[in-house]
Amino acid sequence: MNTTQIPADAEELLPLVDSTGKIIGKAMRSQCHKDNTLTHPVVHVHIVNGRGELFLQKRSMQKLIQPGKWDTSVGGHITYGEPIEEALRREAWEEAGVVDGEFVPLTQYLWECQRESEYINVFKCRYENPKPVAVAEIDDARFWTLDEIEQNIGKGVFTPNFEKEFVKIKDLL
Repeated sequence: MNTTQIPADAEELLPLVDSTGKIIGKAMRSQCHKDNTLTHPVVHVHIVNGRGELFLQKRSMQKLIQPGKWDTSVGGHITYGEPIEEALRREAWEEAGVVDGEFVPLTQYLWECQRESEYINVFKCRYENPKPVAVAEIDDARFWTLDEIEQNIGKGVFTPNFEKEFVKIKDLL
């Protein structure tokens, strides 16, 4: 497994995809984050423990997008030429210390906002003791009960993307 960390400010080359996730080109990360016509693929992993709690990370205040908000357990870009399985393992290692997790696909969808457009590949993974490795990207991390999450939706605690995704997948967790 490649556990090389990519600095948060690194200029990565990302694949561009159509509305079905098919690769149609490539662009630099900085371009993708300021032009919402450049749809790029990402992975999200929802880490659940044996009690049915969901591990969330609080985005660093240094993040360009949604700083200081609680977000998906693991989320990151798929770099150009990188297989999705490799991106899953790399991101799960960096953001949660997951070494040999089993990733179960849940859904795929297109997320568009004013700044960017992402094709999101969503997975779940059961893991009891996640520990973030790339701590510069995360201000805090902990398990939440599903009730705690539902009680805080719409209160500015979570990223808008996490809230929308949680509603879609909560019954699959």
